[in-house]
Amino acid sequence: MKHKLKFLVVSSNFYPDITKRLLDEAILIFKTHNINYVHYTINGSLEIPTKITIELEKKKYDAALAIGCIVKGKTDHYDFICKSVTHALLALSIDKKIPITNSILMCMNKDQAIKRSSKKVNRAREAVLAALSVINK
Repeated sequence: MKHKLKFLVVSSNFYPDITKRLLDEAILIFKTHNINYVHYTINGSLEIPTKITIELEKKKYDAALAIGCIVKGKTDHYDFICKSVTHALLALSIDKKIPITNSILMCMNKDQAIKRSSKKVNRAREAVLAALSVINK
């Protein structure tokens, strides 16, 4: 008998309205597919890979989902954060041999983030479905 899937979800609360829309859609997919999940909220997107690492050392999960939003400002900080988080999540996924999907929105402005966290286009929904495609193949 196949076990019930369990996802780890770590979200940043830096843009709480955006991350709530992403999280709500992920939870809807979890319910639709009868998936258990554990959710943690932290302050920033840069810390998400670290929190995922800590939690994966404590418990077994079938997949992890990173949720957040980074909006470009006037400095190079945006580029550094986006590249660092993306690289860390991919490396961690390969190291732990589980799908760790990235629905941290990396946008030029908040309007882009709103569109990418809508009911019509929701990157968290896409990330959960991507993880399921890896697990179920």
